[in-house]
Order: sequence, then structure tokens, then C-alpha cells
Amino acid sequence: MDWQELTDLTQGQPFVIERVRLTGSGIAVEGQFEPPQLAQLGVEDQVFVAAFVRSHGSIKEMERIFGVSYPTIKSRLKRIAEHLDFVDTDPAPTAAADVVDRLRRGEISAEEALTELEGRR
Repeated sequence: MDWQELTDLTQGQPFVIERVRLTGSGIAVEGQFEPPQLAQLGVEDQVFVAAFVRSHGSIKEMERIFGVSYPTIKSRLKRIAEHLDFVDTDPAPTAAADVVDRLRRGEISAEEALTELEGRR
């Protein structure tokens, strides 16, 4: 069974995978595993995301491939994005980075920065 058949069978309902077998070694692992987020999308959305990646994120290319307008592509991307959790790619600065930034801006002296950094250990 491939992903498309599984996606058709589940009809968008949540599911868990209870057994995974490594084809090369035959080793099987049992438990409850959630499928990756992209695998939880419907087949049409999976195809859309794959096309978007293949087109290097070019909305113009997506317009050409699917024969739809820019707003339609943007709307569909927005709808798909609502089903995905995103990783924070701009995490909050660490306390040490904050001390260094304050030192660079001249808000604290090198001695004060060292004292703060040593106090955090």
C-alpha cells in the first residue's frame, strides 16, 4: 500500500501507525507513531506541496502548472499552512547573547559583561 492509497482510505481522518518494518533487515518496531505532517494532508494537497517544492517556491510556475491565478495559489498555500506546525527559525537570543549585544552597544562594560556571564554558570 502506498501513501496515496492510505490517504484515500483514511479520508482525512487522524490515524496512527502501529507497526514499522525495516525492509532491508526485516526488523519490526511496534508502538504508536504519528505519520509526518505532510503525510497527513490529503492527496491533492500533497501533490500541490510537491509541485511547490519542485518549482522552488515559484508562484508564477505554480500558476502555469495548475492553470490558476496568483490569489488562488496563495489561498491554497495559506490553507495548507494552517494544517502544519512550524519550527521557530528565529529563536529568542540566549542570555549570553543578550549580554554580548549589550556590551557591543556600550550599555555595559567588559567587566560587567564578564561578571554577568560568570554568574550564569
